[in-house]
Amino acid sequence: MKDISRYVRRAIAALTPYSTARDEYEGELGVFLDANESPYENGYNRYPDPHQKALKAQIAAIKGVPAENIFIGNGSDEAIDLVFRVFCEPREDNVVAIAPSYGMYKVAAAINDVEIREVALGEDFSLPTDALLAAADEKTKALFLCSPNNPTANSFPREELMRLVEEFDGMVVVDEAYIDFAEAKSLVGEIASHPNLVVLQTMSKAWGMAGLRVGLALADSRVVGLMSQVKYPYNINVATMKIVSDLLTKGVSEEVEQIKQQRAVVAEALAEFKFVERVYPSDANFLLVRVADADALYEHLIVNGIIVRNRTRVKGCEGCLRITIGLKEENEKLIKSLERYETCNIR
Repeated sequence: MKDISRYVRRAIAALTPYSTARDEYEGELGVFLDANESPYENGYNRYPDPHQKALKAQIAAIKGVPAENIFIGNGSDEAIDLVFRVFCEPREDNVVAIAPSYGMYKVAAAINDVEIREVALGEDFSLPTDALLAAADEKTKALFLCSPNNPTANSFPREELMRLVEEFDGMVVVDEAYIDFAEAKSLVGEIASHPNLVVLQTMSKAWGMAGLRVGLALADSRVVGLMSQVKYPYNINVATMKIVSDLLTKGVSEEVEQIKQQRAVVAEALAEFKFVERVYPSDANFLLVRVADADALYEHLIVNGIIVRNRTRVKGCEGCLRITIGLKEENEKLIKSLERYETCNIR
């Protein structure tokens, strides 16, 4: 078992976190005269629970982990930022990440003044395990791995991910934002025996809550405790917690299955077009597609009222568009637009 206290920033290890009077009291409370709130009830006049206890209990039942192993953030981006703020000394430490991958790792590194060392994915976007370990030194505090990866859509083998968790002397962050669409199992079950593993998940994708901005970090209780001490006290508001709680009771298995079915339909249709050079395998709710002229096709779709993500300027994704799987009728509109494009541009 790795001693994660060795990785914590000096200032964070010495931090006295902000606390409220309600943090210091156990028992039933009836008269609230501690926080300078309005006493007039309207459903929102009280500060939210900074520990999100009720929502964590609900998520714990779904994820199959104790509530003490759950951090709830304002999107996964907050959890990503907190990894830097908790573990990385600015202008001193560094992190290692795969590339191409989710752009916020690089942005968070820049904001926190921490060097990021990007290691290119291998052939067919394979995980460069040895190269990632070789890129690290005694000042490397974290590895960032997105699986299924964005924008490449592929999952990495579990044994390779766990090799990094076990061999790397630092925190390993595995971003599973798209895990609900993959055949591979989550690494959440590994956090109990690997305290340096942080698994990120989100309510934004499969659960359909992108507008609510709720992300999860599933990790050792000590890591969750450190993140909770550093975050702003009331990072999740009352309205968001209530809406998320209500939506969690409905489940999303049917919607996820429909997206996976439509993913196969769209992939098969795309492969028939002459201008499509490759449709990459996907474990996510999107497809990465290499085409003959990504810029021209992107502009054609915009004119037709369809927006996709042009990734052609991302190293490793030259000539590629990233296409999210929509409703059946939206996907059919996309295919019809591509048919018109082929008719006009392919002779």
